[in-house]
Amino acid sequence: MTERAAEGTQKIVPRGGENLLGSPGGVGLVGGVIELFHTDLGGAGRPPLIVLHGLLGSSRNWQTTGRDLAAHFHVHALDARNHGRSPHVSEMSYDAMADDLGRWLDRAGLARVTLVGHSMGGKTAMLFACRHPERIERLVVVDIAPRAYAWQAHRAEFLAMRELNLENLQSRHEAELRFEARVADLGMRKFLTTNLGRDAQGRWQWTINLPVLTEALPQLEGDALSDGDHFDGPTLFIVGGRSRYVQSEDHDLIRRHFPQPRIETIEGAGHNPHMDAREAFVRAVLS
Repeated sequence: MTERAAEGTQKIVPRGGENLLGSPGGVGLVGGVIELFHTDLGGAGRPPLIVLHGLLGSSRNWQTTGRDLAAHFHVHALDARNHGRSPHVSEMSYDAMADDLGRWLDRAGLARVTLVGHSMGGKTAMLFACRHPERIERLVVVDIAPRAYAWQAHRAEFLAMRELNLENLQSRHEAELRFEARVADLGMRKFLTTNLGRDAQGRWQWTINLPVLTEALPQLEGDALSDGDHFDGPTLFIVGGRSRYVQSEDHDLIRRHFPQPRIETIEGAGHNPHMDAREAFVRAVLS
């Protein structure tokens, strides 16, 4: 359920401050409650659209596609707990992430939104829609099904990250080279390094909460929904044609929880259709 992104420079920043719509949001723990970081990708005054990224991703992964969607929506991309610039906390579950989303919407003053979730974010989006259907104008789930997954590749990627010695690391490129023994795919190696940032002293650190995510991985791969969960509103599932995450045999399961789904496959796209086929992805969301 990982999400690839172009490599970029990232500094570790203090987690705290006030979160204002119309600008990147400050984050922190306010009275013991998480305040998520968000990026406003434009479209102020248009209907609100919220984006939830995938495992090991962040709001940065959605900057280009989000700005395309901002021609039609006011787009906000959120960083999940233990990801990006949102707080690091000990609990990592779909229940907790759905609660985080609800609190963020309350704080932003958004009663009803279009909700787009990719992979892990798609599972959170499905759970939130089933729990709070009155708050969802339309649900868009990107390359994930309402079922459990068990991917050995995740184990190798997390092991590679845990094995990386940050004390003597000189660059992201060096980290990519060290990952080669466990992670064969160059694009995935580059993606993993986007979760590296320098602290105020210039030392490399993980921007994700690696220990908590590692421990939570089996739960994150599990099914976020219960048998009785359902959302009866408009629902679009966007599937990458080259991806193995959503198979034809998953369609009946999708319809069990979402009686009005439209399932659209983007041929040639992998697990990240919003990156692999951005124009086709945006057309699908708008159609």
